[in-house]
Amino acid sequence: MRQQTENISRYHMLLFAICFLSIAFGGIVSTLMSIYLPAVTKDLQGAGNADIPTIGAYINAAFIFGWAVGGFVWGVVGDRMGRKNAMVFSILCYGVFTCLTGSMHGWLSVVFCRLASGFGMGGVLVASTTIMIEEWPERSKAVFMGILSISMPVGIFSAALIARTGFDWRQAFLIGVAPVILSLLSFWLLKESEKWKRSRGAVHEKEEKAESIFSREYGRDLLIGSVIFGTMLIGLWAIFSWLPTWLQGLMTSGGSDKVGSVMMVFAAGGLTGGFLSGWLLNAIGSRKSMLLCFAACSTCSFLLFKTNSFFSNMVYVEVTGIALFFGASQGVLSVYIPELFPVKIRATATGFCFNIGRLLTATAILFVGLLQSVLGGYGNALFIFSFVFVAGLVATLISTAERKTKIELA
Repeated sequence: MRQQTENISRYHMLLFAICFLSIAFGGIVSTLMSIYLPAVTKDLQGAGNADIPTIGAYINAAFIFGWAVGGFVWGVVGDRMGRKNAMVFSILCYGVFTCLTGSMHGWLSVVFCRLASGFGMGGVLVASTTIMIEEWPERSKAVFMGILSISMPVGIFSAALIARTGFDWRQAFLIGVAPVILSLLSFWLLKESEKWKRSRGAVHEKEEKAESIFSREYGRDLLIGSVIFGTMLIGLWAIFSWLPTWLQGLMTSGGSDKVGSVMMVFAAGGLTGGFLSGWLLNAIGSRKSMLLCFAACSTCSFLLFKTNSFFSNMVYVEVTGIALFFGASQGVLSVYIPELFPVKIRATATGFCFNIGRLLTATAILFVGLLQSVLGGYGNALFIFSFVFVAGLVATLISTAERKTKIELA
């Protein structure tokens, strides 16, 4: 029995591939709008009375609001109806509405499609993380969860490549067909989590009432997980969503190739950080890893937004630093947070921790766009919002419980 839990089977690799692709396609969907946002807002400006910064702010914020709500809702679906169902239908949701985004001609309809796309994407992250945590062999779990975390940067990198092919924004959003196909394949190929089935069987057998994630037993871990994950998310999404627009402001004219290159560097840094996160976690523990990530992101944000008045090669270096440690943080958190909670409430609690910060994140992204003129430009606005990294560092420091992932050796 011990040997079975440590072997990586063909099904495990299939499961990993589906989870990896579902998040990677989500990374593409997330990034395409950031890259194409100037073209989208210009195209849609004539469809309403709103100006370009306002349209862009609402489009960006809608995706994150949808992501946050989706994380809550699909977490509950995962606990009540199974990890597989949550996975399949959340992939289908963001795929369908991504395709529809490219066919819309009014900015309000684009906002709605981005809201629905984000709703599906929020479920994919919760469902894929939960099913991997429950199904993957213990010995290599931390390393493979770290590798899984690079799927989002892979998507970001792929979106940058798509943008460089010359497709217009409507053509680019046809990429939504790919996750639709993946959802249909997942319906036939995925199995339900055995741990979830055993947990549901035990609940029915004992006729237990549904346990609240807000109970005293789980409240402290829920708060810690939400603050740490949320602060990292707020800072990075504020930067990520408006980075291309800020970069354009550093250039006198043109610069689309440089913007695409910076986004590719951002993706490559996240890839590297996520890939190495499992080894980092095993080496120094999750708490020290998080402290390192928050400190590095805070420092690099200061250097990026307060020391650059024109585009130079240092922009690449500083963006790489932010992306590297953000990627690492996601790998560490993808193991740390789900294992704080028992199986019967794991998806709901993980969905809460992953997404409570996204409600504030969407508000932050909205205000970066709306307040950039008041705050003296996108650089100052982004720098101010990056102070949430300091808040996350403080939250990690005051957390007295060191969360260590124990990897059982053969």
